[in-house]
Amino acid sequence: MTTNTALLIIDMQIGLLESAHQSREILEHISTLIEQARASGTPILYVQHDGPKGHGLEVGSSAWNIHPAIAPQEGDLIVHKRASDSFYDTSLQCELDKRGIANLVVVGGQTEYCVDTTVRRATTLGYNVTLVGDAHTTEDYDEAVLSAAQRIAYHNEVLNGFRTDTYTIHVKPTSEIRF
Repeated sequence: MTTNTALLIIDMQIGLLESAHQSREILEHISTLIEQARASGTPILYVQHDGPKGHGLEVGSSAWNIHPAIAPQEGDLIVHKRASDSFYDTSLQCELDKRGIANLVVVGGQTEYCVDTTVRRATTLGYNVTLVGDAHTTEDYDEAVLSAAQRIAYHNEVLNGFRTDTYTIHVKPTSEIRF
């Protein structure tokens, strides 16, 4: 990776991870990436979903907190959002631009909502994206249609090679990511 790369961690909050597919493994992969990013001086940005009163990620609730296994440290940035698109009505693009970021390494949840929407939008805004295929997750809420593992695999397949003009999404496993 180049110096104009950032690690973007989407919605890795306690409430989302409680019922997420392979949450322990996902946290381990993200922790590995955080260690690499810190060692190389790569910026780490967290996106935290701000749910309304009564929502599973209600602001200020224990479920709303970023999981302590991958908690932000001093110097990391937290961007708050209220929609699936991490760029919509947030400071994310401004913060990336201030840091000269052109490449995003993306992890987090939920695969078919915030991860999918954010990585597609990132390409339309001029960012190259590496989606870490074994470091994003969802929950098994409708196995009659697709299990969580099937939804993750489907999105890895569909998003790999997605491009808009000159910006592309590549899907790679944690073991192939280098900062």
